Amino acid sequence: SLFFFFTVCLVGLLELLQIISPPDIFFWAHAAIVASIVRLSVILLVSTFVYQSFNLPVTAAFSGAAVYGLSIMYFRHAVFWEFFADAMLWVPFLVFSIEKIIREGRPVFFIATFSLMLINNFYFAYVNLIFVIIYLLFRWLLPLSKQELPKKKQLLLVVKSGLISFCISAVSFIPAAYGFFNNERPSYQQEIPLFSFDDNLLFSSRFIILPALFSVFLFMRSFYKNRVFAFFACLSFFLVLLHFSPLAASAFNGFSAPQYRWEYILSFSAGGAVAVGLTLLRKVSLYEVITSIIATLFVYGLFGVLQQKLPIASGQLNKLLMFILLLLLITVVAVFVCSWKKNQQAFFLLQAWILLSGVLVVNVYQKYAVYDYSVHQVSSAFLKSDAYNSKEQQQLIEKIKKQEGNSLVRIDWMAKLRNNTPIVQQFNGTSLYSSIFNQELLFFYWHDLQVDMSRESVSRYATLGNRANLHSLLRANYWIREKKKSSQAPYGFVLVDESEHYVVYKNTLPLPFIRTAKHVFSETDLKSASPLDREHAMLTGVVLNRKSSTKLPKEKNHIGTTGIKEVGAFYGNGRLVVTEKIGGIDLILDPSFSKTGDFYIHLFVKNFEGKGFPLKVNEYRTTRKHNKSIYKTGLNNLVIRVPKKEKISIRVPKGTYELKNIELYEENYQELKTASEKSKNEPLFKWKKNVLTLSFNNQTKEKYMVLPIPYEKGWELRINGDKTPIDQANYAWTGFALKKGINHIQLVYYPPYFRLAFFLTLAGIVSAILFLKKADTNR
Repeated sequence: SLFFFFTVCLVGLLELLQIISPPDIFFWAHAAIVASIVRLSVILLVSTFVYQSFNLPVTAAFSGAAVYGLSIMYFRHAVFWEFFADAMLWVPFLVFSIEKIIREGRPVFFIATFSLMLINNFYFAYVNLIFVIIYLLFRWLLPLSKQELPKKKQLLLVVKSGLISFCISAVSFIPAAYGFFNNERPSYQQEIPLFSFDDNLLFSSRFIILPALFSVFLFMRSFYKNRVFAFFACLSFFLVLLHFSPLAASAFNGFSAPQYRWEYILSFSAGGAVAVGLTLLRKVSLYEVITSIIATLFVYGLFGVLQQKLPIASGQLNKLLMFILLLLLITVVAVFVCSWKKNQQAFFLLQAWILLSGVLVVNVYQKYAVYDYSVHQVSSAFLKSDAYNSKEQQQLIEKIKKQEGNSLVRIDWMAKLRNNTPIVQQFNGTSLYSSIFNQELLFFYWHDLQVDMSRESVSRYATLGNRANLHSLLRANYWIREKKKSSQAPYGFVLVDESEHYVVYKNTLPLPFIRTAKHVFSETDLKSASPLDREHAMLTGVVLNRKSSTKLPKEKNHIGTTGIKEVGAFYGNGRLVVTEKIGGIDLILDPSFSKTGDFYIHLFVKNFEGKGFPLKVNEYRTTRKHNKSIYKTGLNNLVIRVPKKEKISIRVPKGTYELKNIELYEENYQELKTASEKSKNEPLFKWKKNVLTLSFNNQTKEKYMVLPIPYEKGWELRINGDKTPIDQANYAWTGFALKKGINHIQLVYYPPYFRLAFFLTLAGIVSAILFLKKADTNR
């Protein structure tokens, strides 16, 4: 986000000059409001200038800009995902730069705009690229003058400028796009229809409320004699059709689940139609105005009837209908008066009404669709609360960081459902929410080790399922929870600190950051093994995606000697019917099991009706999403670790479930204890910025070194000065073969394809200079 980057630079300068104190979260919360006002001001000014470039007076152009800038999409983006609002900055710049190519054959503005847009945000650059294609096609279908460049020349200039822009942006765009494509997101399983009229863009849409004046102007037949109005009106009508197409929403979202984030483009075309229409209103007959008003009232009546079938609370619906109808009434009266009087004062009042009605609409929208929806919960009190970052939590974190220094220890802690807690509270954690992180981490969680995250959802990972082996392997040596959850602490963790509401447990069986291995196990051989067996393989040696003759003893599945008791339910043939409010089955365990250690429960569970539901296994609770959720992973095989007890209770709410493939494994942690005992001495290492260095004297003929650093394109390894390949070890982590004797190891990280991207950026800048010189010569 270039706008946020500019904001950060400005704040940094103010802090450097000691004009402001060092900013905290509360500063940024207030700064976001100021930044949003500045951004919207820029959008309004630039849009006014662009609409003016279509030979419109400044007042009409500003009215069109108000329709665009005061669209609810801007406020929706600015509140929920602040950097999303940047997308609206680029549309007027893009239109201006395209028009410069079409009218004058000047590509300089397009290259500058497109380059910055690609650097700014690859996702919305993709959305705006679709808009560029649509815009060009409509400009070719509806040319505005005879002095425009031939279409072939326009296309060549746009394509060449686009390629140059891509090269200029490469150093930023390529790593970001690689991060997106290297993330794993399950394909959307639900059917995506071509059209679906389940949204009302005249009354209650959460994405766009078209102004009544735009609807009135659309029915003015004489307006279509003006080429500019016809262009904006037809473009708007096409975009309205796309709004009602979930398939189009999927296309705008990279052919994933339908997401309605692009409607600001429709606001821009509607703003253009309104701006042009204002200049034509003086010339229209009173009869045509009355006819247009009647047609508009009919359409609003039709959409009002359709509104009754949409899922919105009746109290909100009635207020919303009355509000929109009041705006409609005032608008049609204002249009009638303007066309009747045709004086400057009436037009001034109409344009003032456009601005005022836009402000009213976005404020009402903010109330029912944003503030009442969730934003009212966000306050300074919330930012200090346990749900986000309380002082009590931060004090515990700081004590751990002070004790551990720079040992790269991770802390397994996450505030309620907030995966980015490690970023907020500034510690090395085990959770993240993002759409661009390493897909191998997700595969590690989802498939390889089947780590339950206590909540099913895509684009995130969270905690380690309280599994002690994983905690030790990944250096998550501290575990923080609310006191009521202390019984779920991983095996081998002991209480070392507590506060009024929280407990801190520390690992007594830690493993070093740098581990070596003599035994190599094959991923292929372990495909049929349980996740517990795979944990043991990582503790005993290293798991690689290659052939190996080393075999691992597999743990016994004890489900055959385990009794099953129905509780408020009927169970048989993989089908569980829960008749009580909460029910399920109990696994009655063989009394010969030892009293220490854990059980690992494997099971497949799915609700037959496709409903979301919570699942409890003893004290452990996790949730599963309903089938229509766009955040559903589609993974129904779960592995739950539970401390040793006489029975294991599996509970779900009333309903019918598919429950099968139940397996039961005992874990006595002998492999972890052995690995921890052998790993007392760790080589010294130094990690500064993007370089990790260490020396290892391989006196015991170790074959591999493994680091709990996610395997990632961009790392480069040299051992004793020689470039050495890096292996994807233990499914998702960094490993490499060792040499005999002294190993001087240097690991350096650069963003993926950094050198290529940097070269492309330099080449793009040089190409732009040469191309623009040639374009100026040919004009």
